[in-house]
Amino acid sequence: MLFAIKLRYIGPNEDIQSHLDAHKAWLVKYTKAGNILVAGPVPQGDAGFVLAHADDLAVIQSMIAEDPFDIHRLATFEIDACDPALRAADFPARGAGAAKPI
Repeated sequence: MLFAIKLRYIGPNEDIQSHLDAHKAWLVKYTKAGNILVAGPVPQGDAGFVLAHADDLAVIQSMIAEDPFDIHRLATFEIDACDPALRAADFPARGAGAAKPI
């Protein structure tokens, strides 16, 4: 199952910045584990987006519980699930070709 996760920053910017490296380490951990497929900030700068894969919502919720942004209540997490029915054949390259592979 795929999960679209939108993070909305709710904490003070200085607190967000002070935990940003730990948040990025969390992203790398779950990208290497195969759960996070793509992630990045949204253009407005007040949120982030994560596309993730897991067998069920409980896995995603336990991952989020480890994110410093959740631990320190610096962001809210809106999760939408999708059981994909079709995809573009070149989705990884076309959809996130400029993203840094991990």
